[in-house]
Amino acid sequence: MKKTKQTVSIMCLVGIASIPLIMTLGNSMLIPVLPVMEKELDISSTQSSLLITCYSISSIFLIPIAGFLSDKYGRKNIILPSLMIVLIGGLICGLAAWKMSNPYGVMIIGRVLQGIGASGAFPIVLPLVGDLYKSDEEASATLGIVETSNTFGKVISPIIGAALAAVVWFMPFFLISTFSLISFLLVLFFVKEKKKAKPVRLKKFIENTKRIFRDEGRWLYTLFIVGGYVMLVLFTMQVFLSNQLEAEFDLKGIKKGFVLAIPLLLLCVSSLMSGKLVKGNKMTMKKVIMVGLLLQATALLLFKEYKSILLLLLVLSTLGIAIGMVLPCLDSLITENVEKSQRGLITSFFSSARFIGVAAGPPIATIFVKNYFSLSMFVSIILTLYMLYLVFKNVQVTE
Repeated sequence: MKKTKQTVSIMCLVGIASIPLIMTLGNSMLIPVLPVMEKELDISSTQSSLLITCYSISSIFLIPIAGFLSDKYGRKNIILPSLMIVLIGGLICGLAAWKMSNPYGVMIIGRVLQGIGASGAFPIVLPLVGDLYKSDEEASATLGIVETSNTFGKVISPIIGAALAAVVWFMPFFLISTFSLISFLLVLFFVKEKKKAKPVRLKKFIENTKRIFRDEGRWLYTLFIVGGYVMLVLFTMQVFLSNQLEAEFDLKGIKKGFVLAIPLLLLCVSSLMSGKLVKGNKMTMKKVIMVGLLLQATALLLFKEYKSILLLLLVLSTLGIAIGMVLPCLDSLITENVEKSQRGLITSFFSSARFIGVAAGPPIATIFVKNYFSLSMFVSIILTLYMLYLVFKNVQVTE
């Protein structure tokens, strides 16, 4: 029987891709603004990094719950209210910074709310894409677009954040809310789920989840760990580069934003090409992940506290290309190897692992990399090579 090609509208794809874009802006847009926040709020670099970390921490524990609820009640029914929570959190942060004399505590609350909303937004996109397509090749290509949207958000976020901060430092919070509203409307009107989700009994659901982790846990845990680790490296280097550009090269404002965007642009291009290259072939996915990790280890080995901005960007751009190769393949391997009834929960655990990396990155950059640079790089290289070994050993796939 001839396979019928799945048709998903362009506006549906735009609506889906808008979600990771917004969630990325919600964190990455603040990175170039951190030094400004420290001065305006009279807080330390560790305290400013907590505005990013608390967003991610509040997501970590709620993502699996959102995944279960999306399996039970439908992806769209979880995504829409989650986007509204992100919108409200952004308004709380922006209004507190604008109207209060000591807004830091209230801003933390707003960021926690945004993290709660994020837990039911981007992580649900992965199983939603898997639901919309029957063909692994089409699903892989769309997941490549989703990951590219995520990385494109990282590219434009330092430029937008730096530009807005040059006018009013708390404007990024209001922009996050505006974008969340746009994404909400796109999903509401254009994303059509193929069928209603079947009710899932909690007891049976837990039993099935235990069975999946018992039978498939070896490769699943490996991909979870790799996903969390590459996000940790990415956010650590982003925050470190942001601080270095001001401290060592006296780059601020929009100029700094454009420089920050260069490695992320290459990450974006690499992510798109990786998604197109694998074409649903699981063996190719594994090989691309391994090559990406080897390239990451090489970049970390060459990474020094350079006095030349060109050398610094060259190494970090190589790191960006490496991470861009890995992420879409991780998405595809997990999404395409889990049955639809469990896809929301399993992919949510993967998203939680990624958020752990995002949460850990900023404090690691401001505490460990800043004070123990050589040791941090050595440990990072060893861990990257260990991730490479785990993928080689535990991820068993066929052509």
